[in-house]
This record gives sequence, C-alpha cells and structure tokens, in this order.
Amino acid sequence: MSQETTVQQPWREQLGVSGSLTTKPELSIPSIGTSAMLVELSISTWTGRKLDKRASQDVTATNYAEAGIANVHKKLLGHCDELTAVQKFTANVRNVHSSMTMPWSDLGSRLLPTTQYFKYHKQMTELQVEYDRLKQQFLDAYEQAIIESHERLGKLFSYSDYPSGGSLAGKFKFRFSYIPLPDAGDFRVDVGAEGNELVRDHYQSYYSAMLTDAMNDVWKRAYKALSKMSERLDYDESEQKKVFRDTLVSNVVDLVDLLDVCNVTGDSQMSAMRLKLDDALRGITPDALREDEYLRGETKLAVDRIIKSLPSLDDDGFAITK
Repeated sequence: MSQETTVQQPWREQLGVSGSLTTKPELSIPSIGTSAMLVELSISTWTGRKLDKRASQDVTATNYAEAGIANVHKKLLGHCDELTAVQKFTANVRNVHSSMTMPWSDLGSRLLPTTQYFKYHKQMTELQVEYDRLKQQFLDAYEQAIIESHERLGKLFSYSDYPSGGSLAGKFKFRFSYIPLPDAGDFRVDVGAEGNELVRDHYQSYYSAMLTDAMNDVWKRAYKALSKMSERLDYDESEQKKVFRDTLVSNVVDLVDLLDVCNVTGDSQMSAMRLKLDDALRGITPDALREDEYLRGETKLAVDRIIKSLPSLDDDGFAITK
C-alpha cells in the first residue's frame, strides 16, 4: 500500500482553496520551464502533383485489373527546376529545425533550450528569407512552366489542374513560433481543487515522459556520430584506407556544443560526457587522422571508451541508466 502524506499545496492557495489535502507524494521531476521553451515550425510547399482519375481508369482497364488497383499521378510541371529548388530547401529547413531542437510532442512541438534560442532564431530567420526568395522565383516562372508542361504531358494535360497564381502562393508557408513550457504547478483550470490535482498529476506524468524522450534523443545522436567515427577510423597502414569526409570529425565536435545546450536538466552524466569529448578531440583534424596511424588509433580508443560509457540501449531506444 502506498504511503500518503498531508501537504499544504501552494497552488491550492493561489486558487483560493484553504486547508490541507491528503495526497500521494508528488512526482519528483526536474522543472525546465526557465531553461527551455517549445517551438513549432509550420512549413509547406506545393507538391506539383495530381491524381489523374481518367488515366488511372485507363491503366486498370487496359490491363484488365480491378478498379482502384493502380493510380496515375501527374507531375504537373514536369521537371521544373524552380519548384524542385523550393521542395529541396523545405526538406533542408526541416532537418535544420530538428537538429537544433529536441523531440517533445506528437503534435509537432519541439523542445528548444533557451541557450540555443538566439542561434536558432537567427538561423531560421535567414532560412525564411531564402525560402521566400526561392518561392518568388518559382512564382515568377510559373506561367512559363505551364506552357512548357503542355508538350511534356501530352493528352494528360488539363488547364483545370493548375491553381491560379493567387491561390498557388497560399500553398507556400513558412512560420515558426515559440510557446512557453508550463510547469505542472502552473495549471489554472476551473475543475475544482481535486480536478486540478488530477490534471496536474496527469501533466506531471506526460512532462516526465516527454523530457525522457527529449534527453534520449540527444544520446541517440551522440551514439550515431561516435559509432560512425569509430567504424571509419578502424584500419591501420597495412589495410586499405577507409575514406571519410571532414564532417566525420566536425559532427562529433558539434556534439560538444550539443551536449551543452541540450542539457536542460543539468544531467551530470551528460556534462561529464561533454568534457570527455572535448578532451578527446581537442586539436584533432581530419587530415591528421588520415595521415597519422598512431593518432587515429588513440582517437578510436578514446571514442570507444566514450561509447561504452553512454546510457544503455534497449529495443525502444536509449534507457538512461540510474
């Protein structure tokens, strides 16, 4: 049977509820409301693709197939370089956003450490300016692209497939917004004192689970970068050299900053890992690793030791060891 304690709740006083309440002991989870915030990125672009129902029916009928088995999707502008540029850039923005933040909500919100805010805001603002430039470049080329696609699509071409310039512009969006991260004690809902406690306890569980996922994501990134470095450095002069790019080193060096700015809970294990990495990679360059067998071997040993000290990995991801 769980032990119960009688406590005076500060949030009860703020709600105007007096007296004590018999409750189970509160969950002990770190508060990161001042060291992190939530950020949402909304970015989209026109796909330039459309399902052609008539062509789909023709394909299934010609091949004596059941209706709905095959679908024909048209690339409305064929190979339009301007549209492709926007689409590739959009994918890159999402990657940058993910690399600078940590997972939080299934709905898309991600955790942004406050120490990362100015760097993130500057980066995303610059990306937004470039996105708008590429979007306008495509919109300026749109009418000519339609004319050129007429010949490419042949009988599949239909003017009704193409949105007007005004409605087309609305299909391109780039917006990012910041949201304060509430602590469990910040809830102010009109469900009564007991209901408020239930809501607060529910959020505590959610908060704890999301925070664990966010921190585990950092460990996963560390494991991936370090494992790749260890694998690529595993050869001696008598063996065929393994080719690796300069980013093999820079990605791991970036981990030093990552383990710093993403340590929103003040995890001592993560702080110690950052110091080990900083010490192991200080002054090391890609060219030096390629040319110096001894340095390469010592670096690999240091990286392998760090990998062994990472939290253990289970079937669902990383489980931070206690």
